[in-house]
Amino acid sequence: MMDIDRVTGTALDTARDRYGRTVDRQAEAAARARRDQAALRAYAAYLAPHADELLDTARRALDRLPPARHTLAWRTLLDGLATAHTEIRRALDGPAAPGSTAEREQHAALWPHLAFWAAHSYLATELAGEHHGRPPALRGEDQREWTQRAQAAKRRGDLELIESWYAVDGTLMTLAFLCEDDTETVIAISGDPDGPGWQVIGHYRDQHAAREQLPSPVTPGVLRADVNRLVRPEPVPEVSLQELIRDVAESQGAGDVAEVLLTATRHGHDAGPLVRLQELLGTASQFAHALETVRGQQIAARLATLGRHLDFLIREVNEAAEDLDATVAVLPPHRAPTPPRVRPRPALDTTPAAPPPRRAVSSPAR
Repeated sequence: MMDIDRVTGTALDTARDRYGRTVDRQAEAAARARRDQAALRAYAAYLAPHADELLDTARRALDRLPPARHTLAWRTLLDGLATAHTEIRRALDGPAAPGSTAEREQHAALWPHLAFWAAHSYLATELAGEHHGRPPALRGEDQREWTQRAQAAKRRGDLELIESWYAVDGTLMTLAFLCEDDTETVIAISGDPDGPGWQVIGHYRDQHAAREQLPSPVTPGVLRADVNRLVRPEPVPEVSLQELIRDVAESQGAGDVAEVLLTATRHGHDAGPLVRLQELLGTASQFAHALETVRGQQIAARLATLGRHLDFLIREVNEAAEDLDATVAVLPPHRAPTPPRVRPRPALDTTPAAPPPRRAVSSPAR
């Protein structure tokens, strides 16, 4: 499905201009029709015969998991996969006439269900697999000792985080290098390393050994539940900063430059680059907050503050653009264009000068 979507994206790009606007509707419709047909064919060949069994196995595995915050959301997601499979199966059992308008409409209606399976069926396959979970390698006094050593290293700045993931029971796991006396030890931490109550649950000779003995990671969550990388909205036409800079360099009057600045700070459907940057900071702040960690909350606050600074900057740029437009000024004529520099060419019958002889330089042996 990802390959199909990639080929479709390339075909759609040829039907759009440099701003992302569709200029060839016929080519766009043909590309989407080929995508819908190829996706349905792939689903019928590889998934349709096994989807029911896969979902049943995943549900049984989910029933065996301990209660956690994500189990209800996972069950809802499995129900959504089942509903999408039912719709696809109904179309496979009653296909429209090949090559007809009804077939194209049927395939187009199935694309959201096919894309839902392509983007989210990972949950069913993960639940159907085995998630090994071993008890902590450290207990009692050993665990308290290693936790205290890791906390002391963190206060010194000698605890280097490597990676983190969530286990199937919802526990946050983090690998880190514990640096002590010029030695590095890989340790596993349970809980938020930047919050209270985290503990060291194991130490290992390397990262590979740690991953083998710790619970397997599950696929992380999503920032927005309704987002699917295979079902993206029509791209909004936008002008790049590089093009705006070039427009300013090619302008001769203050009004033209003012118009460029106002374009960069424009709000609405065709928002300018500075407004898009503000939206980027806001979305990144939401992401950092959604991490639900102490460090994530701090970074979210920083990004939100930067967004407010940028909002102030956008208003200042707007005012400067209006003031520049009010000057009704143009560039003075002495700023004339300069001709391109052309190197003098030697005459055709001129023999090029011989390069100077190279001196032999002995290089030191290594």
